[in-house]
Amino acid sequence: LTPTRELAAQVGDSVETYGRHLPVKSAVVFGGVKINPQIEKLRRGVDILVATPGRLLDHAGQKTVDLSQIEILVLDEADRMLDMGFIHDIRKVLALLPDNHSRQNLLFSATFSNDIKQLANRLLNQPELIEVARRNATADRIRQVVHPVDKSRKRDLLTRLIGSNDWRQVLVFTRTKHGANRLAKQLDRDGLHAAAIHGNKSQGARTRALAGFKSGEVRVLVATDIAARGLDIDQLPHVVNYELPNVPEDYVHRIGRTGRAGNEGEAVSLVCVDELKLLRDIERLLKSEIPKVALDGFEPDPNIQAEPIQNGRNGKGRSQPRKQNQARRGSSTANK
Repeated sequence: LTPTRELAAQVGDSVETYGRHLPVKSAVVFGGVKINPQIEKLRRGVDILVATPGRLLDHAGQKTVDLSQIEILVLDEADRMLDMGFIHDIRKVLALLPDNHSRQNLLFSATFSNDIKQLANRLLNQPELIEVARRNATADRIRQVVHPVDKSRKRDLLTRLIGSNDWRQVLVFTRTKHGANRLAKQLDRDGLHAAAIHGNKSQGARTRALAGFKSGEVRVLVATDIAARGLDIDQLPHVVNYELPNVPEDYVHRIGRTGRAGNEGEAVSLVCVDELKLLRDIERLLKSEIPKVALDGFEPDPNIQAEPIQNGRNGKGRSQPRKQNQARRGSSTANK
């Protein structure tokens, strides 16, 4: 199970690649596309099923999938899967599986909080914890930098950074879907071929945007945190936080799209005065300070006062921080 459709598709591709010479049948099911082709594939029998929770429950409701013989359950991006957005669906799926002593449960994530660990322990049977890196760690090969800048000048600075440094492939994160759409249009007008990807886009549009970005046709992909989890974009050199995430752990997942598989990467954050508390929260999580570099001509106006940040994940702002789970650097996956 993965939290996003894109991650489910990516995991499905990996299963096919790694299992090419094995007598293993696999299938991928997620929403936003027709269900009948999925039903046909399930009827032929499947050894490994990759799914998003919502579409899996659709199949269960239509009796097109039988989960009573499942031997292994994997929750990828487990902290996301066990937070308030998914936990109800996950509990429904668990109720359809064999009893906990008859199956193996595997939970993977790059971030890990005590709250989610406690929840996971209630779902699991005497679990072992395996950590391949310090909890909530970022990859050593990612060069991180913060550019302080006024909110009104972020777009100009982003365009300058991409153009003057000749960045050819840039993943840019915004806090909201509307903000992603607006920024992609503005960058296009600035002569930088951009596309947006977020949960309100049709699955076809999401797939085309991601494929265009991976192929190099799209120079800048502007995304919400739907793209932060697990997506593997080969040798992606640059990630930009146009806006910092409300949840500190999301910073780890966002910048983890670069610096993968031993490659170097750069993570740039454009931070205005409104976001200084978010930045402190991120640095507290990382247990280190991120270098700050004010760029000539874009120094922030010290007279501007901080204003509350209105938009957060699910429109709830910062008042309801999301809780996080388990640790594995470099093996994130995502699906919705």
